[in-house]
Amino acid sequence: MRGLLLIACLAAAPAVAQDGAPPPAGATQGAVPVAPGTSRGAVPVAPQSDASGVAGRLNDYPTEARADYVFACMAANGQGRDVLRRCACSIDEIAAILPYAEYVEAETVLSLRLTGGERMAVFNSAVAANDMVAALRRAQAEAEMICF
Repeated sequence: MRGLLLIACLAAAPAVAQDGAPPPAGATQGAVPVAPGTSRGAVPVAPQSDASGVAGRLNDYPTEARADYVFACMAANGQGRDVLRRCACSIDEIAAILPYAEYVEAETVLSLRLTGGERMAVFNSAVAANDMVAALRRAQAEAEMICF
């Protein structure tokens, strides 16, 4: 982890000539190319929408939700770098299939089903709740087929 942080810091540091003077304006020797429309260190994002609206949905999941999913996925599948990549791929695929609002609703139903009791019994038998969970399960199954 420390090595990655060091590399990131070095990549962000401005280039300095042998004599300690900064490089002339416009010098690109050793510089990392920057995509048009982004600044150094910025990550380009997918287009906000297209004809089907799918591309805009790719980024409607907040980072915290993606991280929670990846942590839970890694807890279930292992702690290796390969598992991290596969779990990140999985949440990306789910995000491409299911809008975030529907994901939250289905996750809420699943967590309420774990609670139990009379008040939560409606979430075990309601057709709408079952449809939400089924949509999430289908998205998870498709993501698993693609990423794992």
